[in-house]
Amino acid sequence: MDSPEPRPLSGAQWTIAAAGHEAVIVEVGGGLRTYRQDGVEHVDGYATDEICPGSAGQVLAPWPNRIRDGVYTFDGQSLQLNITEPERNTAIHGLVNWSSWHLIEQRPDEVTIGFDLPPQPGYPWPLRLRTRWSVGADGLRGEHEVTNTGVEPVPFGFSVHPYLRLPGVPVEEIALQVPGRSRMLVDGRLLPVGVTPVAGTEYDYTEPRRIGDAVLDLAFGEVTRDDDGSAVTLRGPDGSSGLSIWADAQFGWWQVYTGDTLTGERFRRSVAVEPMTCPPDAFRSGRDLIVLAPGETWQGAWGIRPGV
Repeated sequence: MDSPEPRPLSGAQWTIAAAGHEAVIVEVGGGLRTYRQDGVEHVDGYATDEICPGSAGQVLAPWPNRIRDGVYTFDGQSLQLNITEPERNTAIHGLVNWSSWHLIEQRPDEVTIGFDLPPQPGYPWPLRLRTRWSVGADGLRGEHEVTNTGVEPVPFGFSVHPYLRLPGVPVEEIALQVPGRSRMLVDGRLLPVGVTPVAGTEYDYTEPRRIGDAVLDLAFGEVTRDDDGSAVTLRGPDGSSGLSIWADAQFGWWQVYTGDTLTGERFRRSVAVEPMTCPPDAFRSGRDLIVLAPGETWQGAWGIRPGV
């Protein structure tokens, strides 16, 4: 029997391009591996034959961030998820980020992929996930759709995990603006213990503020939104270079992470900015938790705009 052809660790690669913008979407996790404009890298991606580091570009569903001890109760059931962050004894970033997604449709400037999440211990409900990735003159866009294909209500949350870069600008020199008027207080396991306003504190990024030596791994809430949603902006020290990441009204939280626990070259090389539908541990707290009825579909969109 012939040996199978070696496959990249990130699986199949789907490249989309238009108006000088190019992105690569991968089979493993269905996430964003690279995104560039005219050769300039806007996300801190990874190599084709590399296991995704630090959740870079991953889709996080059916929950973002962490669940304390992987334990929660829903609709009278007590459930235990697998512990996927042993050092903090949490279940982190959902169930689909290492799954093989399949191609549904591809055009030069967009690709639609999908994954059907089966019921399993800890999350005994089926979901159908679909993502359309596209690029154009306005930048990168991700449109997500999740459907409850079962016969019971299901708890649900969603996020994505891109790391943003400003070429030649270290994290310390980036001016960050986040439209969140409060932040989650967390314990030593980065699990929420309360909420506090940011006004008048070192965590007030409602106006552009240099990151400097700040160590950030925080969820910002009470997001100021308009009819189109909200956006986080990163600018260089001279104000001439920058980009924004926007999300529609489905996303009421922003997680910002300065990469301080990453190792090697990735240490504080970029800033992860994650639009979230709910904060950490929402399966336990119920805060902004989405409950999908049988047959119900959730839809949300976000994107990256260079050249702010």
